[in-house]
Amino acid sequence: MSQNALLRSVKGLGVPSTARKEDRKTKLKVAASAAAESRQEFPSKDHFAIRHGVRCAGVHLIVDLHGAKRLNDIDHIEATLRRCVEAARATLLHIHLHHFQPSGVSGVAVLAESHISIHTWPEAGYAALDIFMCGSAEPDNCIPVLREAFEAKRVDVNEILRGQEASQEA
Repeated sequence: MSQNALLRSVKGLGVPSTARKEDRKTKLKVAASAAAESRQEFPSKDHFAIRHGVRCAGVHLIVDLHGAKRLNDIDHIEATLRRCVEAARATLLHIHLHHFQPSGVSGVAVLAESHISIHTWPEAGYAALDIFMCGSAEPDNCIPVLREAFEAKRVDVNEILRGQEASQEA
């Protein structure tokens, strides 16, 4: 498969990007600050998580929103991701969102603890999110934020404990 084939999307193919990025200098300052804080606050931690008494590299929530609203509103999505990060007590490094034409948004909030990604299909009222966090972050706290922000009629959550074997080796 060619590299170009990997980068294609049915939505927005050939349409100029409306991607949103934070200012590069701001991103670098925030990332450097977060890294410095992380080193100061957690000098000897390995950042593994404990879930239901199980030590793992991180908790990965696979979230499906059904019957959801405001899935084409990039500003609302960004604000919601920021609220999720705050609710989870995670550290935001940067957010990158892309608005497809005619509709749909994909993006990621990159965290010191990993990430939250979102992909929306407004025409179907559906959004798929991955919430992956390690350390003391609380990914479950994102679920009520998402339910309320998108007025989802149904929210399905599946959980995967990542890196259980790796956490035993550390």
